[in-house]
This record gives sequence, C-alpha cells and structure tokens, in this order.
Amino acid sequence: MLLLLHHGPAHGYTLIDRLGEFGLESLHPSVVYRALRDMDEKGWVISNWDVDGTQGPPRRVYRLTTSGDNVLGAYIQDLRQTHEQIGNLMDVYTRHMEEGEGEHH
Repeated sequence: MLLLLHHGPAHGYTLIDRLGEFGLESLHPSVVYRALRDMDEKGWVISNWDVDGTQGPPRRVYRLTTSGDNVLGAYIQDLRQTHEQIGNLMDVYTRHMEEGEGEHH
C-alpha cells in the first residue's frame, strides 16, 4: 500500500482494488483498513475526510508521509537484497543440476 500511495493519495477502496495488481485481490477489506490505521499511527500515512469529491458519505483519503516514503525505500532495499539472495540460490541449484553430480539428479 505504501507503493500505491507513493503514486498519489487514494481512498481505501481504491487501494483495495489496486492490490490485485500484486496478487493480493483476496485480502479482506478489514485487513486493509486495519493496516492503514496501523500505518497512520506509525506516521507512515496521513488521512483526512474527503467531503467534496464524493457522491455520498465522506471517505478517507490516505497520503504517504516522508516517514512512509523512507520506510518504503527501506523495504524496497530489503526486497532487492532478498531477490539477489534467492537468485543466487537458484543459480547454485541450476548449476548443480546441470553438472549432474551427487545422488539427487
């Protein structure tokens, strides 16, 4: 959700819809809103009520904070390192299987 909010402010239901882009379409909305509340409490996002841009009851609009942007950057760096480690593991396995040595081939 931090990455989605990095692109700009969004309502909760918009974030829920867009999570499908990451294979997370089955998340229950309560999980998403709980995570948004937690991120708000941590100062990673801020929210306010949108009363003008709706055709019904006011809805919360969530925005990424500088702190949230920093957290996103740290998560992305961690994911890059993990991706590299997984790639190395896969390369070692592939080379091992191609060499055909050992009892499990």
